[in-house]
Order: sequence, then C-alpha cells, then structure tokens
Amino acid sequence: MEDIRVIVWGLGAMGGGMAKLITEKKGIRLVGAIDKNMEFEGKDIGEVLNLDENIGVLVSCDPEKVIRETDADIVLLATNSFIKNVFPQIKLIVEKGMDCVTIAEEMANPYRADKDLAKQINDLAVLNNATVLGTGVNPGFVLDTLIITLTASCRRVDKIKAARINDLSPFGKTVMETQGVGTTIEEFKKGVLDGTIVGHIGFRESIYMIADAIGIEIDEVVETREPIISNTYRETNCVKVEPGMVAGCKHIGYGMKGKEVIITLEHPQQIRPELEDIKTGDYIWIEGDPNLNLCIKPETPGGIGTIAMAVNMIPLCLNAKPGIVTMKDLPIPRASMGNMKEMI
Repeated sequence: MEDIRVIVWGLGAMGGGMAKLITEKKGIRLVGAIDKNMEFEGKDIGEVLNLDENIGVLVSCDPEKVIRETDADIVLLATNSFIKNVFPQIKLIVEKGMDCVTIAEEMANPYRADKDLAKQINDLAVLNNATVLGTGVNPGFVLDTLIITLTASCRRVDKIKAARINDLSPFGKTVMETQGVGTTIEEFKKGVLDGTIVGHIGFRESIYMIADAIGIEIDEVVETREPIISNTYRETNCVKVEPGMVAGCKHIGYGMKGKEVIITLEHPQQIRPELEDIKTGDYIWIEGDPNLNLCIKPETPGGIGTIAMAVNMIPLCLNAKPGIVTMKDLPIPRASMGNMKEMI
C-alpha cells in the first residue's frame, strides 16, 4: 500500500499540531492543507507551521477546490465544535469518498447532539463508502473511552464519577470564548444564558457513550456551569485575564436515572492553574464490584492529547465500516509508532 494521504482542514492550535505530527510519522503523508486565514493562502505548510523545511504542500483557503482536486484517503477536520457547523464540511468530505476524523466535540456521539444531522451524515458516508469519527482527548478519551475500558475489570458497575482538572492554556481563541475565559462575571452569566458560553462541550456525548457501552440506563443529562474567578493576572497567547475576571469554567454533568445520579463528570478547566497552586489531574472512581479508582497526575495534556488522538486514530478509522462510528465502536486506541500504512 502507498502512504496514507491526509488533508488537514483547520490550522489553528490543534489542526496545526496534527499537520506537524503527520510530517513526523512513517507511512503517512500530508497532501493538502486548508485554512480560512487569508494570510496563509499559497504559503507552504512548512512555513506556516514554522518547520525547518518546506513540505511541498501549499495552504489553500478554498476547501472545495482542495477536496475536489486532491487525491486523499482521509481528512482531519479541526474547525469547530458543533455538528451544525461542521455538517457542510463533513458532507463535502464524504461525498468525495474520503474518511473523516474530526475533533468537533458534538461529533464524538453525534446522534445525542442532533439526531437528524447525524442520520444525514451517516447516510451520506455509507453511500460513499466513507467513515466519520469524532474524537479528541475529551470527549474521545479521558472522560469516556478510558472510563469504559476501566469498567472491563468490574463484575458490576453501580455508579461512576470522574473529574478532569486541566490547563486550558494550549488551546486557541474559539475554546477560550466557549469557556468564557477573559470575561467579567456578569458577561459570563449572560453568555451562559444566551448560549455563547457553553463550558465543556461533550458531557451529553460522553455520558451517553458510557451508558450505552456498558448497558446503564440514563433518562437525562443535567449540567451546571459556574465561573472560575481569577485572583491573579493570567495570560496565554490569545487571552489576558485580570484579577476578578473569569479564568475558566467549572462545568459538571450528571447522568440521571429518575432522581438518582448514576454518572457524574466534573470538568473545572482554566488557564494557567499553576498561578493559583491548582494541581491538575484526571480522576476516575467506579462504584461496583470491585470499586476502582484511577488517578493521572498531572492531567493528560489537552492540546497534545487531542492532536495525538486525531492522528493515532487514522488507521482505525480507515479500517472501520462506512458511516458514523464512535470511540466505543472501535478497537482500543493506541499510539501509532510503526509504519502507519502497515496498520491498514
């Protein structure tokens, strides 16, 4: 088999990292790069990513032209979080018969986000013999796939609680806006009410994925969002937070069976948590037979983890059946350290 041919669509913090990682892997080749930033138009991807040398792939701001004219096996899509916004992009990709791995959070379990759009994507993908997977570090790994895998050593699972206390600093402008980072308390509350500040995107997707995977019934998912107020000055490449402003969002999702909480996922995430001596980590507590606890300290790095998951899932996506697949449908995820084309 020839090298796996990949297009990366979206060259922000995550997509750019994916493109760079592809250039470091064996058996896989970057053949296309798409971004909306007109300053990148016509530049070699190596220059855009500040690599040591040019790659021979020019960035284009014309997605239709790249998808139509580039011979690729799969597209890594890193443009938006919501299924309604990535739908036309995925439609374009699968109609060309290309597989798609997207880090759009709602695509991790799209039937729970928008049943009608998910069905349209699935039908188009099946028709064109293409596979669509939504993944990332979270949703996609820490608060769903890792939990599901851990339950395999339980004879019985009664309740699940997990928490991810992480550093938002590596992420870009879009994530900061959806988390409310850099807003005042009043702006945060207003943003939650009008839907511009959503906190973590993916609790519904992860909770239902866990429940469906292990056969636990959930009636509904209830979510709460509270601002994390900074006591210090904090700054990243794309946002500045003065004392008294919002540095992040404490977001909790509850999977309910009647009035009982069966699955609890907590995700207080903020920029530069070390400035206020906040210790990051990923934690899982399973109540059942046996009780199991898992701790990862510090947390699985959000940026690196998302980039790695998207690239490492390429062979598993290419090997999967046509249509929409989720992480629970695929073999155990793993690092791709060998020649990736030999995994197909």
